[in-house]
Amino acid sequence: MSFNNKTIWLNYSHLYYFMTVAVEGSIAGAARKLTIGEPALSIQLKQFEEKIDVKLFERSHKKLTLTENGKSALAYAREIFKLGNEMLETLYDKPSSERPHLQIGALDTIPKHLTARLVETAFKHQRCTVSIFEGKGDELIRELTQHRIDILVTNKNNLGNSLQVYTRKIARLPLLIVGSEKFKHLRKNFPKSISGHSFILPTEESQVRFEIEHYCNLHGLTPDFVAETQDVMVQKLLAIKGIGMIAVPGFAVREYLRKKELFIIGKMEEVYEEIFLTTASRKIANPVATYLMKNFSLTE
Repeated sequence: MSFNNKTIWLNYSHLYYFMTVAVEGSIAGAARKLTIGEPALSIQLKQFEEKIDVKLFERSHKKLTLTENGKSALAYAREIFKLGNEMLETLYDKPSSERPHLQIGALDTIPKHLTARLVETAFKHQRCTVSIFEGKGDELIRELTQHRIDILVTNKNNLGNSLQVYTRKIARLPLLIVGSEKFKHLRKNFPKSISGHSFILPTEESQVRFEIEHYCNLHGLTPDFVAETQDVMVQKLLAIKGIGMIAVPGFAVREYLRKKELFIIGKMEEVYEEIFLTTASRKIANPVATYLMKNFSLTE
């Protein structure tokens, strides 16, 4: 294959050596696993980096740390050799013994119930293992495009202009204002009744924060914004303790409503939280992620 007018042929033995060194974390550990000498393995690794003309490791005091390119190469190497094993199993008519590994990213503004529903659907579809990572939007979209996660759950549709990224809306959920029992009297004359009373907001990174502020401005409401937190679970715990009201989709507080730990104060008319699934284009698609992108949806 040609890159920058230079023909590069990938040596799969070298790629396997690289993957083993990366996983083991050292030349010594990889050499023991591969049952070859350390000097020979070190030479092979150096030749691989020189051949592809990419620095894969930072070397410091005999310690090897993957570069960003090295992390991407490791992700691809794992997929390549996994696919090779699947090919052999197919050719020899042997059922696959390895479960697909689904790596899910979720914005820290996404309710945990939603992520749990996604995992439950994945398990029902196919026997697999799952890893879940939470974080900020920019951080997770970078992980997605570099194939360190397979699928991203987000409440933002504007994740950049990358042609590599595909997004599908899976839910449009009405927002409720809920609070502890001491706020129940605010049901009368809602929504004007919430003015002057304590309210807990998501942080400014959240689309829901924008929707709440827009709703308040539209209706001339002036609640007392006493706290803000990105974590929806913390919002709910503070609301249960009577610190303030919160705005959430009904499914996220259904259990707390049933237990009478929280109460619906009112519904925010024409205000919704939209939830999206996002995946990135890749040569070797994760079958579980592909299924979820096509079929998963969320309803109240």
